[in-house]
Amino acid sequence: QVQLVESGGGLVQPGGSLRLSCVPSTSIFSIGVMGWYRHAPGKQREKVATISGSRSISYADSVKGRFTISINIAKNTMYLQMNSLQPEDTAVYYCNAEHYGSHWGQGTQVTVSS
Repeated sequence: QVQLVESGGGLVQPGGSLRLSCVPSTSIFSIGVMGWYRHAPGKQREKVATISGSRSISYADSVKGRFTISINIAKNTMYLQMNSLQPEDTAVYYCNAEHYGSHWGQGTQVTVSS
């Protein structure tokens, strides 16, 4: 079982930025694919961005050019840099790791509002 601890959510005005962090309980180097997903009220869970062990990256069309997913091996941490945030980005954001099964963090709330 992989434990995932997220942080970095909060309230931000439209056009602002936030950076989410996710720290797994195992070596991030050993995890096949990690990613960020979000779930907004009344909507289905949506994949935001994923990064594989070979550092192949994919983004949802809705966040391309605004969000950046990255991994810092030395800090054993995955990040999601979110710029130019809009109200439609408001959701609970979850960290995911595919490592002998699918593992999820507890979620962190991101609210974009003036």
